[in-house]
Amino acid sequence: MYLLGALHDATFNSRHKTYRFTQSSREWLELVREILAKVGHKSWIYKEGKYRFVWALETSAKIDGREKPETIGEKIAYVRGYFDAEGGMPKNKSHFLYFQFSQKDKPDLARVHELLGEIRIRCGRIHNPSKRVDDSYWRFFVSRASHRDFMSRIGSWHPRKAKQMELRMKI
Repeated sequence: MYLLGALHDATFNSRHKTYRFTQSSREWLELVREILAKVGHKSWIYKEGKYRFVWALETSAKIDGREKPETIGEKIAYVRGYFDAEGGMPKNKSHFLYFQFSQKDKPDLARVHELLGEIRIRCGRIHNPSKRVDDSYWRFFVSRASHRDFMSRIGSWHPRKAKQMELRMKI
């Protein structure tokens, strides 16, 4: 389920039948590569361009995107993968803590919002931060009252986000 959640950051090339993830951090892509290997799929990582700081992972894994999380554990894994791929939080521990989910596909984002509600993580409403800038960009935040639950129950496997959560939990 983690991979299904993370797939929201990937693009599918129908000609080559491959999924492609891109990130500025190679570390998270290495984790995705390990997960793919554990379920029997090959993948490869490469740097995009000579002067860019962007890494890409591609895989020809056959992943059924229609599969839906059913159990609490599957829902948590799915949301964790989605957050690691598409979610946001402050990079600096001195900044105000927030957890944000953003996406152009509003029904897709609404599904994650619903899943969080089912596992009793409270969230704000889905909204468009600026219709003038982009009228098809949507986001929501995890309620402050649920920050601790989010960090302890959902957490993150993204190296930077996991480290930030660990520091915040100590505080």
